[in-house]
Amino acid sequence: MSTADLGLPVAVPSTALFTDRYELTMLQAALRSGAAHRRSVFEVFTRRLPEGRRYGVVAGTGRVLDAVENFRFDADLLAFLEREAIVDAPTLDWLSGYRFRGDIDGYPEGEAYFPGSPILRVEGTFAEAVLLETVILSILNHDSAIAAAASRMAVAAGGRPLMEMGARRTHELAAVAASRAAYVGGFVSTSNLAAGFRYGLPTIGTSAHAFTLLHDSERDAFTAQVESLGRGTTLLVDTYDVATAVRSAVEIAGPELGAVRIDSGDLLLLAHRVRQQLDDLGAKNTRIVVTSDLDEYAIASLAAAPVDAYGVGTSLVTGSGHPTCSMVYKLVARAADGEPLEPVAKKSSGGKTSIGGRKWAARRLDADGVAEAEVVGTGPVPGSGELAGLMLQVPLMRGGESVGREPMSAARARHIEARAGLPLSATQLSRGEPVLPTVYA
Repeated sequence: MSTADLGLPVAVPSTALFTDRYELTMLQAALRSGAAHRRSVFEVFTRRLPEGRRYGVVAGTGRVLDAVENFRFDADLLAFLEREAIVDAPTLDWLSGYRFRGDIDGYPEGEAYFPGSPILRVEGTFAEAVLLETVILSILNHDSAIAAAASRMAVAAGGRPLMEMGARRTHELAAVAASRAAYVGGFVSTSNLAAGFRYGLPTIGTSAHAFTLLHDSERDAFTAQVESLGRGTTLLVDTYDVATAVRSAVEIAGPELGAVRIDSGDLLLLAHRVRQQLDDLGAKNTRIVVTSDLDEYAIASLAAAPVDAYGVGTSLVTGSGHPTCSMVYKLVARAADGEPLEPVAKKSSGGKTSIGGRKWAARRLDADGVAEAEVVGTGPVPGSGELAGLMLQVPLMRGGESVGREPMSAARARHIEARAGLPLSATQLSRGEPVLPTVYA
């Protein structure tokens, strides 16, 4: 079990340069104007869901906590900023002692979200909070996109296990984050050993076509694999002729053969043929695993096929056509010294307006206990009435210290519960509007 799964921080390098230059130039100018120390509230939200999606999935919260805790400017980073003349000497001095000492609240990992949902709220001075914009958005936009795709695939799979195997289709570091987000969204395992090591995820993997081609015959390859990994292994049967391979696999491993994997061809037709052949050979408990560029639609098309598990790569780690969630990080309130918070908001045209004020959120239920609206408000949090007890945001950091760490299993379980609480239309794969309207109180 990893330190992350135990709810402990994972050691990572400094995240201080995972940012855009203008965060630092804004800091410098604000320090000079005297406004840098004003109490400020930033919120993460999205104005719309990706086209056709009916709900979003919050993922990456645990990684955000790691990133904020490791946002430190050591001597090497400060030397780089000085050498490149990015900020002046007073700003360098301020950065040398930087620690985020504010508060963060947000939707817990695995929760569903909708347009306008205040997914994350960062409170502190302007100086300390503005620096976190880029790293927070890069994590939440990526991980939430992967988790949403994973959730749709989990719905399509109808309870059959999903295995993540997309590491070779994306950046090596993004692959680790994608494995984590996929687990939150409903996948059960990953082929990525770095993700297994860092986050305690179950790992899977046996052999590729190269292993079969290495040997003088397919039978030699199967024999070597069974002798090495045991009869419960998974044999890849589509290097040459599938029917011949299945026959050889059962002859070599016996009816105890764990699984066969099909990675090409007409998966629906082949799955039926292979199931019949396995049964005829007495391997009634041998499972069938399919791979081959699957997405949620391909998985759904195999619902009636005798498939036991799916392996998904490219489509998953690219968000199944939507690799980002278009989340933004906006200043919504600020206060001069000793003054109460004052709402602020961008009012420009072009669809990029925002609503000022520190927000709370609740999910209103109908008479049957099914979610019917995402309610977002400013002002006092309702302590009574229909929304009492339905608040969505939870404490994540207090005074710069994490208070919101939890096992990966908790985020995964939360998503299953959150998705089950949405209207049934949320699970439709056809394109549509968000399943819940956002109502501003």
